[in-house]
Amino acid sequence: MRQVIQNMRNGRTSLEEVPAPRLTPGSLLIRTKVTLISAGTERMLVDFGRASLLDKARQQPDKVRMVLDKIRTEGLGPTLHAVQSKLDAPLALGYCNVGTVIAVGPSCPGFQVGDRVVSNAGHAEIVVAPRNLCAKVPNGVSDDEAVFAVLGAIALQGMRLAQPTLGECVGVIGLGLIGLLTVQLLRAHGCRVLGVDPDPKKTEMARAFGAETVAVSDGADPLAAADLFSRGAGLDAVLITAATRSSEPVAQAAQMCRKRGRIVLVGVAGLELNRAHFYEKELSFQVSCSYGPGRYDQNYEEKGQDYPIGFVRWTEQRNIEAVIDTLDAKKLDVRPLITHRYEFSDAPAAYDLLVAGTEPFLGILLEYPSAPSESNTVEISRANSVDTGVATTEVGIGVLGAGNYSGRTLLPALARARVRRVSIASSGGVTASHYARRFGFIEATTDASAVIADSRVNAVIVATRHDSHARFACEALRAGKHVFVEKPLALTDVELDGIRAAQGNGGRILCVGFNRRFAPLTQHAKRLVDQRNGPLAMNITVNAGRLPEGHWTKDEVKGGGRILGEGCHFIDLARFLVSSRINDLQVVTAQSPTRGRMEDVSALQMSFADGSIASIQYLANGHAGYPKERIDLFWDSKSLTIDNFRRAIGWGVAGVSAGIFGRQNKGHRELLAAFLDAVRRAADPPIPTDEIYEVARWSIRASSLAFGRGAPLVSLENVES
Repeated sequence: MRQVIQNMRNGRTSLEEVPAPRLTPGSLLIRTKVTLISAGTERMLVDFGRASLLDKARQQPDKVRMVLDKIRTEGLGPTLHAVQSKLDAPLALGYCNVGTVIAVGPSCPGFQVGDRVVSNAGHAEIVVAPRNLCAKVPNGVSDDEAVFAVLGAIALQGMRLAQPTLGECVGVIGLGLIGLLTVQLLRAHGCRVLGVDPDPKKTEMARAFGAETVAVSDGADPLAAADLFSRGAGLDAVLITAATRSSEPVAQAAQMCRKRGRIVLVGVAGLELNRAHFYEKELSFQVSCSYGPGRYDQNYEEKGQDYPIGFVRWTEQRNIEAVIDTLDAKKLDVRPLITHRYEFSDAPAAYDLLVAGTEPFLGILLEYPSAPSESNTVEISRANSVDTGVATTEVGIGVLGAGNYSGRTLLPALARARVRRVSIASSGGVTASHYARRFGFIEATTDASAVIADSRVNAVIVATRHDSHARFACEALRAGKHVFVEKPLALTDVELDGIRAAQGNGGRILCVGFNRRFAPLTQHAKRLVDQRNGPLAMNITVNAGRLPEGHWTKDEVKGGGRILGEGCHFIDLARFLVSSRINDLQVVTAQSPTRGRMEDVSALQMSFADGSIASIQYLANGHAGYPKERIDLFWDSKSLTIDNFRRAIGWGVAGVSAGIFGRQNKGHRELLAAFLDAVRRAADPPIPTDEIYEVARWSIRASSLAFGRGAPLVSLENVES
């Protein structure tokens, strides 16, 4: 199937062949009939993509600060690589979609195949959308009308926050698509409306919808017009639906309002505010979040957990349904907003119009063919693939997962290896197609099981979300494949037992992405501490950085938490450097008076069979400028520090006292090369299998303790079981 993709590096918009998405629980699979280009949001994205690197930086000063912090801690090279990878990542455009349901996932009551639905899915011939972001379209509403429902929900949510009442005077600044929808909804609500925009044609359209208007490009004074319109009292509320970097719309809104008036920012505007405007009138100011309550809540959008209607009357889905009902009642007219239509095959031309601005436009519709390809696999033309100039060998690689780790680290390393890159899978298909073309894979797919079953693949790399690692590892091992799993290996002891059973004694290599033991500085430290006479003591400090509360890695079910998801790296590192079994592991976790237990601010204390000890401080509450990882080793009156895998300094250590310096290297390429070499030569795995399971058991225990759950001690017996 085809999908509209934007390149964030150069802003180029193209129609790409990608595999059709797979149906997921709680979602609908939809064949698209028509989509609407959001002239405001999508134009801003395209303009940003076409801007120079300097202009991109100017538009995102907060990101610039993050880049500078990363340069200080990790060096220029890794930082530039991360920035370039981010810009190279494809962006799927669009969020106003109408189509026909062709498959219904589990837990989707009220929907069935053949339903006509509107959703926030993108510009693609086949899409998958969560049930709480879909709404049925009644027979009385055409596709062309229904496709405005998502934008209408944005307008409606802004209006709800303004809380207008019958007869109030409300201003709307910015008369684009959302502004004109807002005008109509306010009029249907019984409000008097004043519309403000520089474009006389848009103000003329607003007048046709019953608003009084001010075309500022004609020299009209919006403040004087607001005073006259409100009979000298000031506007009761102002909704800002413009898209601009200027702070002028907010300043105008504040001056237009009466005392204790309400201002709601629905669009985008600068926020350099004049305190006096707000202070003297005691104005309220609020930013509206998209379609309504539930937006960006994973429990609502991904897990399908609806908010009880008695407590949250208007969710994003119910707002979309309300707009559909208003269209069905003929109280909202969107037909005059349609200015252009394009066949889906001509989508790039529609975006050229969007950016060039050579003619007036509002609603730009894309119309889709009736029978798109529904294949979950796309063969990538070898002419478009990267020619590495390296001969392939008998090792055929299939990759599951095309996220940040794959794109920035794993795939570039794999591209340098002497292997046959067969297939790469991702859930949506867009990133899989992008990286397949970039790194020379034969095909891209959304069917992970097909990759595992492919006879051309004898080694599977699992780099998907943590909650799927064990499932895919088991499936691949049972299929007789060698397996490389990005950490963690499993989230529970039950999953770990399943992997052990699937691996059996069939000679299949299982490797986990514990790359830090393969870092050159770690290898050098290992050679030194292996010569010790007494126990090793080490302190590992991880300045992990804070993640948003809703981030999937912090979810116990999806990500297992940060101690299991990333802290396992350092449990393995300590196990590797000591070269002795772990005897015990205890966890002390910080307690916040407001957030409670902070799983990602924990201290892990480890003891080993040979008497060595290790302390791991995993901290998410430090400054971003502080080095991310530091390892301090103490033994036999000697000390060695590895600073962020960029340098090592020794005390009493021959050859290291003056320090070892170089580019940051965490061992990713070395680990992958070792795995592929073991597969190629049928050699021993690069990480001993018993150590993999040992570290996995203790990591699961550490996570349980960090989350405040009791956990049985890990004994040697259940490590070996």
